[in-house]
Amino acid sequence: MINRRIFLRGALGGAALALGAPAIAQDRPLRLGLLAPRSGVGAFLGEDSIRAVRWGADRINRSGGIAGRRVELVVQEETTPKDTIERFRHLVLQEKVDAVHGLISTGVTLAVAPVAEDERVLLQCWDGTTQNGVQESMPKSRFVFRSTDNECEAVMAALMVIKHYKGKFVTVAGINPDYSYGRNCWDTFKALLERFGIKAKVVSEQWVKVGATDHTTNVAALNASKPDLIFTSLFLSDLPIFLRQASASGLRSIIASTVAGGQINDLRSSFVPEGTVLGHNTFFFALPGASELQKTFVSEYQARYKAVPTSSADRAYFNLMAYKAGVEKAAKATGRWPKTDEIAESIVGAEVESFGGRGRYRADKIAEQMFYQGLAKHQSDYPYPLLSDITVVFSDRLQKPAGADYWQWIKSADFRI
Repeated sequence: MINRRIFLRGALGGAALALGAPAIAQDRPLRLGLLAPRSGVGAFLGEDSIRAVRWGADRINRSGGIAGRRVELVVQEETTPKDTIERFRHLVLQEKVDAVHGLISTGVTLAVAPVAEDERVLLQCWDGTTQNGVQESMPKSRFVFRSTDNECEAVMAALMVIKHYKGKFVTVAGINPDYSYGRNCWDTFKALLERFGIKAKVVSEQWVKVGATDHTTNVAALNASKPDLIFTSLFLSDLPIFLRQASASGLRSIIASTVAGGQINDLRSSFVPEGTVLGHNTFFFALPGASELQKTFVSEYQARYKAVPTSSADRAYFNLMAYKAGVEKAAKATGRWPKTDEIAESIVGAEVESFGGRGRYRADKIAEQMFYQGLAKHQSDYPYPLLSDITVVFSDRLQKPAGADYWQWIKSADFRI
């Protein structure tokens, strides 16, 4: 009797064997499945990612494809864990894709990743991790590649606060998403203040439900507590809503935002004070001295979409290029179209250039990329804030090593400010 697992392995494994001859490999398009949010509060993250992959795939195809095969994209929507698993299986079984890229939500990734691992399907996650809180739930995956740790941006934002504002605050407050990510970011900030011997009194802790449209109660509480500095890991629409309402209320605290760059198209200099710490994750669209790759992509993106790309675009493009590097390395080593496990092994350690700079995957298949943060500055020819005092850090200095306990690592890591 043939069960679903055996059938799925046969569908993919048989294709890999049939593609042993280069001539056959070049005749059939390389089908890449994409799982991305297309509606709701995360829709713009999915669209940004898809745009970048399409841009990259077009360039690859003009240059001969990946190991001689033209790239063809098949898009399915990321929604709930249950429905996304079904769409993942549809991509593999019905669309017969060679690999799957995508996933923004860690909650969804936690559900889909074990399925991919069990069925031996190559899955590269754009922004999703398999962290349960700060603990890695899949430390020895073979086929699932994950984003940098969720806490990288919180570690860097805390270090930026210490770098620029040490000695300029004695009271702090937090306004963060009301789930594990927000709580871990806030705890990271407090742990790093303690690590660097900064004694600051916490005067308010505000927790916001993701997707809330009114933060006036939270802003009023912050105004009442009068903190010198506010740390926030709000993202999606929550961040611009909070900053706009905070500005309108007259809130004058220093603000540090871990992931403001993801919402840059919705931020305005009119309500983001100069000096605000702004995290741009793995990509800052207006980086001085940017690579030709970044400048070309940003220019073409702005011309076509009348917006600027974010780190979501960078992470999606990074995964496309990491996949290309892995396939071509394995094909060169074997002299044929490589099997899934051979591609996975070849992706590890292969350094590629993305829009935000160099990136690679560690042996545990967790990404390492460049991170960008700085202080908000206003410039008349841009409606949104740019950055001054830009700090660039590779993520091996921002995320725990493989197998390490996160909170113990915070206490002992060699942080450089």
